[in-house]
Amino acid sequence: MSGGTLDLDATRSHLSRLGFTHVVPILGDLVEEGVRQKKTPHEVLYDVLNAELVFREERRVGVSLKLSGLPPGKTLESFDFAFQPGVERERVLTLATCEYLSKKENVILLGPPGVGKTHLAAALGAKAVVNGFCVAFMRLDELIHALKRDAEISPNRLNGKKYLKSALLVIDEVGFTPLDRRESNLFFRLISHRYERVSTVLTSNKGISDWPEVFAGDEVITTAILDRLLHHAHVFNIKGRSYRMKSVGERMERS
Repeated sequence: MSGGTLDLDATRSHLSRLGFTHVVPILGDLVEEGVRQKKTPHEVLYDVLNAELVFREERRVGVSLKLSGLPPGKTLESFDFAFQPGVERERVLTLATCEYLSKKENVILLGPPGVGKTHLAAALGAKAVVNGFCVAFMRLDELIHALKRDAEISPNRLNGKKYLKSALLVIDEVGFTPLDRRESNLFFRLISHRYERVSTVLTSNKGISDWPEVFAGDEVITTAILDRLLHHAHVFNIKGRSYRMKSVGERMERS
């Protein structure tokens, strides 16, 4: 066995002990590619480190997306802005920079069923994950179930809950099922806790003026919730055709 091979094996051993597990089996290929392209040792070292970093980042994003609960496949790249011209593309792309998360601002997506609210909310959540933010996605009924389960626990012991601590909480389907007074109060407590600490993205099929009917018909609690949600918020009123009805029409045309 040649000295070069021994050195490469020793390098693999050191990389493995340091936790560089991805790059170990492809080290030889990277070195050979460097020799062919007459790269400097520094350039080869960069390629080795970069390959490991790219792998780790892809793994981080994959695990974080899975843990977030975000529905898969909902990206801004797959959103059909041409079909839904009422959605201001530039405003959405500005939000995709995640600057609103740094400023602890909220995003409210309003509109009838099928216009892409959940898609946009999930896509913004995915962008947040890629940018290193902790994200949790919950439908309102799931969130209320969790809040009721934890209602008697001291707030100091709830800090580990994702619906409280996540840099971005995406709440989907607000308005489909009215909440009773206790549920409305629990929701207010959550929004109040997150206010100016972290960001919330929320989708609703109800216009703002109709929100009292969502929250037990209580104008006071509704106003308190809206006051905190809208103080630092980007609001989208989406008026357009339903993607679901578009799909139905396309299937009928093909049949």
